[in-house]
Formats: sequence, structure tokens, C-alpha cells
Amino acid sequence: MVSLLKKALTHVSIHDVSPAFTIEIEDALAACDAVGAKAALLVVPNFHGKWPLDRYPIFVERLRALEARGHEILLHGFFHAASGGGKGARSFFAQKVASAGEAEFADLSREEGETRLDEGLAVLSAQGITPRGFVAPAWQMARWLVPSLASRGIRYTEDHMRIYDPAGRRSRASLVLNFASRTTARRWSSTLFVRAATPARGFLPTRIAIHPGDMRNEMLRGEVTRVLAAARGSFTPSARALFES
Repeated sequence: MVSLLKKALTHVSIHDVSPAFTIEIEDALAACDAVGAKAALLVVPNFHGKWPLDRYPIFVERLRALEARGHEILLHGFFHAASGGGKGARSFFAQKVASAGEAEFADLSREEGETRLDEGLAVLSAQGITPRGFVAPAWQMARWLVPSLASRGIRYTEDHMRIYDPAGRRSRASLVLNFASRTTARRWSSTLFVRAATPARGFLPTRIAIHPGDMRNEMLRGEVTRVLAAARGSFTPSARALFES
């Protein structure tokens, strides 16, 4: 077991990185810094259509500085909001259970989704930022998305159960530890799951995902601190390193 614990890596990511959540992002970075974790930043180019990056140069400058220090940047949707129109049980789960209508890439047509993907990559490039992968909001991906990422040479994406190297045509199981802050019931159920699942970090490549809402709730802030402390010494700043874990 000792050797397995030494080999299993943990990757930390901060989701919904946008000028909409400047304070929460800095709080999350501070929590990561305290345990030596260099978190990836999942950047939304125009959160909910109200926070376009090009209007916030100070925020973008901060992102560039963090990238220069070794924090990976991952594209995280474009608007981080669903467009509506999805039908069926799969769409209901993505928009009502897995998210509060924010599973942007769950229901999009391939044409519209690829347009947003390309525009998102272009926005980050225009701001002097180089994304190292893509993560769909709420980890909900339409079936066409992984092949589309592969065609663009993208080497990392993930959902709730697995990590993927689209261009390399490989995937593997991965544990994700994250909290849900929307309701009291979700806060408690996600906390209980994370506490129960944390020991599996020794056997599976693990992702710790921090959301802005975690930083606004005293209980969840404490839980984030706890799970980060439990993973101290196993962190990797590279999401793709999880494939070798």
C-alpha cells in the first residue's frame, strides 16, 4: 500500500475562473498555496454572457502571471450556461441534477458547440493565455465533444468519472472530490461523499475541484482545507500527469 500511495497523484483545479469571482478565486488560491498545491485554473471566457475577459485587463494580467508561475490554464466552456432546448432524461440530468442549468456543452449541436470551442480558444489566445486542455461545465459532455477535441489536438479533458487524452485516444478512471453548494442537502451529501471517498486517493489518480461557492460557505471552506491537507505531498500541477499516476 505504501508504494501505491507514493505513486497516486492529486491534481487540484479551481473552476469557474472569471472576473465574476475574483475574491473567491484568490481565496481558493491561498488555500492551495498553504499546502503546496499549484492549482489549474478553469477559465470561462464570458461567464453567463456578462463577464467577457477582454473587459477586465487586470484580471487577465493576473491569469498570465499565474500561468507564468506554472498554473495550468484549461478552457471551461464559453458562457458556462445552457442555451435551453435540450430534451430527454440525459438533458434533464445534466441541467437539473448535475447543475443548475449550467451544463453548457451537454445539449449543444456539434456546429454550435464547435463554434464556442473555437471562439473560447481564440479568446484565451488573444489575451496571451495558452490553454492546456478543456473541461466542460458541470463535467457534462455531448457525445461529439471528445472527437472534436481530438481533431483540434487537445490532449486533456475530463468528466465526473474519467480523464481523457482526446488526441492520444486514451482515458482512465479517476476519482474526483468536489462539493455542491446549492442547497443544504447538497452541501451535506457532497461533504459525506468526499469524506468517505478520500481514502481512495491512494489507489486512483485524484482530482480535487474547488468552486467559487465553496469559498462562500464556512463549512465547505473548512472541508476544502481538510481534503487539501489530506493530499499534501501528492500534488501535481499537470493534469496530464494523472495518466501516469
